[in-house]
Amino acid sequence: MSRPPRVPLDDQLCFALYMTSMAITRTYKPMLDAMGITYPQYLILSVLGEEDGATIGAIAERLALESSTVTPPVKRLEQAALVERRRSRIDERQVQVWLTDAGRALLDESGCLGETLVERSGMDRAQIDALNRQVRSLRAALGDRPDGG
Repeated sequence: MSRPPRVPLDDQLCFALYMTSMAITRTYKPMLDAMGITYPQYLILSVLGEEDGATIGAIAERLALESSTVTPPVKRLEQAALVERRRSRIDERQVQVWLTDAGRALLDESGCLGETLVERSGMDRAQIDALNRQVRSLRAALGDRPDGG
């Protein structure tokens, strides 16, 4: 049986998505630095913007990470007075994370990230949204399991 022809790296979708992700992170970095947060901290604040009071476990699940990976940046956000951690009143084993007023203000300020992405991409908001839907569809089709099934 003959092997399929090797696809050049630049023609592989996985590489294009990887490089694009890195380019977006580099685009965001100066703005995040000015806000005093990292990209993972921005993602955590964004989750809390959707579901304030989420547990560490829920934040980790939303970001497809382990709880042990989420806890250190949450602690740094708490030290910066951007979030507050509290034991759940329903289940004391769970820690809920709440945005502070400063955290909510910083999350509002972070809207410039998306605006900058649209501006620098040369695409309009509708094109970015369409691309995002396509990428999410691809991710859903591939599944979140390690075996891709």
